[in-house]
Amino acid sequence: MPAELGKIELAPGRDLVMLERQFAVQDLNARYAETIDDDRLEEWPEFFRPDGRYHITTAENLAQGFPIGIVSATSRAMLRDRIKALRQANVYEAQRYRHVLGTPRIVARNGELEARTSFMVARIMHTGETTLFATGSYHDRIVLDGDAATFAEKVVVLDSRLIDTLLAIPL
Repeated sequence: MPAELGKIELAPGRDLVMLERQFAVQDLNARYAETIDDDRLEEWPEFFRPDGRYHITTAENLAQGFPIGIVSATSRAMLRDRIKALRQANVYEAQRYRHVLGTPRIVARNGELEARTSFMVARIMHTGETTLFATGSYHDRIVLDGDAATFAEKVVVLDSRLIDTLLAIPL
């Protein structure tokens, strides 16, 4: 590998800001995944801004510019309704998830952070059977407001268009 590709030049003030952003995004996604994995779904909408957007699509649809996804919500209120329906109306086999997250790649743009984070989600059925349920990446727009970070938009891009069962629990 050429020496210049492996060399990291430090700029103390700028690097500290970059590290703070990196930690803020990693912490937000870790808490987001933990909330889902721990079945604290009523807390899940609070990771989003009031007008936050949540969208699940596939890499194939994204590449072709198709706007229709598997799940789409355009506000925190819609996300709350989704959880209420999940708890009170939907019928599905008992299951839970376990997320494994990659390191996000972050770019600051227009006062927000844009981040891409790879993920894998294992699904654990009530019988104990565990399978790899979904892989893909989160395409996030994140707003930092003081110490708080929230999603302005979270687009979940699935690597495969095949989902073997009802997608009831958020990814």
